[in-house]
Amino acid sequence: MKNLFLGIILYILAQILTWFQMNSQFIFPWFKRNPLIVSIVGGTLISYIFIIATRIVAEQYEGLLYPGRFIGFSVGIVVFGILTYFLMGEGINLKTLISLTLAFGIILIQIYIK
Repeated sequence: MKNLFLGIILYILAQILTWFQMNSQFIFPWFKRNPLIVSIVGGTLISYIFIIATRIVAEQYEGLLYPGRFIGFSVGIVVFGILTYFLMGEGINLKTLISLTLAFGIILIQIYIK
């Protein structure tokens, strides 16, 4: 279970970095002017973190890829919702709240149901 949580932490880190890589262009002019640099430097680090997280979670599930994919996707939805709310000021309406709840539910299903 320790490795599973390490994998989830790495997915969270990668998703946070992904959010900043893609959305900093709306906050910082430098990111808007330099998308190639942002994509090469950020993309390399983010890809590496995703690869390690996927390996760790797949090992936890005896080589199965679906649990890690569902966890990574759902963590991304939750991270995106939180960062977009706090950093971009976009509100959370009923549709978004339901989607975030479902994403969190998918994470719990993957963790607790074998």
